[in-house]
Amino acid sequence: MRTSRKLPLTGLVALAATSALLLTACTDASQTGTDGSTAGSDGETSAAPSFDPSTIEVDEAAAALLPEDIASAGTLTVGSNLEYAPAEFVDTDGQTPIGFDIDVIKAVGATLGLEVDVQSADFPAIIPALGTKFDAGISSFTITEERMQESNMISFLSAGSAYAVASGNPDDIDPSSLCGLTVAVQTGTIQDEDIAVQSQACTDAGEEEIDILQYDSQADATTNLVGGKAQVMYADSPVVGYAIEQTGDQIEQLGDVFDSAPQGIVVAKDATDLAAAIQAALQSLMDSGQLVEVLDGWGSGDAALDTAEINPSVG
Repeated sequence: MRTSRKLPLTGLVALAATSALLLTACTDASQTGTDGSTAGSDGETSAAPSFDPSTIEVDEAAAALLPEDIASAGTLTVGSNLEYAPAEFVDTDGQTPIGFDIDVIKAVGATLGLEVDVQSADFPAIIPALGTKFDAGISSFTITEERMQESNMISFLSAGSAYAVASGNPDDIDPSSLCGLTVAVQTGTIQDEDIAVQSQACTDAGEEEIDILQYDSQADATTNLVGGKAQVMYADSPVVGYAIEQTGDQIEQLGDVFDSAPQGIVVAKDATDLAAAIQAALQSLMDSGQLVEVLDGWGSGDAALDTAEINPSVG
């Protein structure tokens, strides 16, 4: 999974390259352009997918696993860094948390019979605040051995990198080699770093270098793929799925997702009862197909896992 984030600039454009423990996550998936627009097919800001937690039935067996203090309070307090569309960001009203991670944690809360209070937090501050300020965290947390030493992580999604091209792949591009092509990436992402490595490999092999178009916002990268300036876009797989939705299928994924890794909800290391309850709730959502439905609204249904695990084995 991606390992870089950019420091906040404006709006949703937020992430800088780092490999520190608490900063390991996906690249910035913001769909907000540098002019404040989004990458919708009509050039207008697209409405967030509609999700109603009241449509989720309480799973009594899962709810019975909750620790007494949370069950009595009736609310799950969750930390999230709301600068990372389509996973977690702020709606156009400037205050409402939205995104597929937000919908997932609301679905988990509804399954457990809880209200969910999502609070914005700096990304590296979430895990240290588990058990004190937050009951749980959800913020595109890639599951790593290092993080599992500090917290319990419950898996529900797998994400990686992917390419996108214009629908129908009019240039007949082979994803195994991008030499000589024009590729759009968001500046500061792991894809930005990787495409430079790929371009160097092209020239080392005596082939034409990759023409790399770097953009401060993911929306600008998407817009220039749709407009034909770029032949390929390179981004996180959920970002690609979201871009496909946002552009009304004017683009499509090229090839398979690669470099995939599981992501999960985090709770404090000693919060074993809460971890078990969240695991049971996620498994209930997986078994019913509702997790896929929630993620489908953001173009990420294919990323849903079939089994929720606490601290799964990772390579």
